[in-house]
Amino acid sequence: MPLFQTIQCSVNTKILIWEITESFDELLSKVVLKEKTKLRLDGMKSQLHQRAFLSVRMLIQEMGFTDHDLHYDEFGKPYFDCHNYISITHSYHFAAIIISHETVGIDMELQREKILRIADKFVDTEFEYLNPNVLQEYVKKLTVIWGAKEAIFKIRNEKGISFKDHIRICDFSLNENQTEASLHFDDLVKDFDVHYKEIKSDNFEGKFTLVYAFEK
Repeated sequence: MPLFQTIQCSVNTKILIWEITESFDELLSKVVLKEKTKLRLDGMKSQLHQRAFLSVRMLIQEMGFTDHDLHYDEFGKPYFDCHNYISITHSYHFAAIIISHETVGIDMELQREKILRIADKFVDTEFEYLNPNVLQEYVKKLTVIWGAKEAIFKIRNEKGISFKDHIRICDFSLNENQTEASLHFDDLVKDFDVHYKEIKSDNFEGKFTLVYAFEK
């Protein structure tokens, strides 16, 4: 499957989404991996995870980079040896990257009612505007909130940050596709712009929520 979707967020920010339909061997034959990456790939127990990992390499190749340009810091945060920032996500049969001149984070989640059972573990002030009586909207909004907090965590990537206690997502409408958020951690307050979008494939049952955030 070629590139599923490209989203040009701004002049300097682009999202690429890959729908993972190829086999492991097909993907492996199309990418060039450094030795360190091969070892990491071999250590993965799930083939779906391996295919997602390789799909990310396909995406960075689409942007003119290679696996040799992609590195990870001590906390597992990806980076390039240039002025571009990168963030990575994958969920089931999708993988996505965002590349920008700005500090950015991305997350993609399958919309599932299972999220209802864990809502109190990552939601705090957001309960003030959520309506659990409208089930479909409630699930979608919870998925946006989780994705936003995940994207913000990827940006800051600091040990001790709690989704529930430290990251706050402002009230939002599913129709507007944009909101604001803030991180309150270690006497530091950081503000973020959050964007969200629903993704659907004809090859996979269910809808996904793509969320990306920029640090202001």
